[in-house]
Amino acid sequence: MANISTNTHTELIAKRDKKVQPHLGQYAPVWLADEKVILEDEAVQFNVVFLHPHGGADNKQVWVNRRYRYDGFNNTLYHKGQTVLAEEDAVEYAEKDPFIDATVTDTSNSYGG
Repeated sequence: MANISTNTHTELIAKRDKKVQPHLGQYAPVWLADEKVILEDEAVQFNVVFLHPHGGADNKQVWVNRRYRYDGFNNTLYHKGQTVLAEEDAVEYAEKDPFIDATVTDTSNSYGG
């Protein structure tokens, strides 16, 4: 039996955005690379790009593309892995308006999760 969604596309995106703000705000600015709304699962799968303060070798700052899945039914955010981006690949995102912006970038004080 199929799951009957109680959230619309717009509601799922709004709930996801509210859920990710506290977590991804520490890395701001953060760019949305892509997203896929899966209404039958009440989920949003998406990738974000940001400058991770401790993501590289020797705990160095690197650009990452990180995948998440937001479960709207349980209001839960799942980290699904990340890949390191070359700086020249990150430039295409940095030239656009961010998904989550910050007045002041403070990635050095993020908890690194």
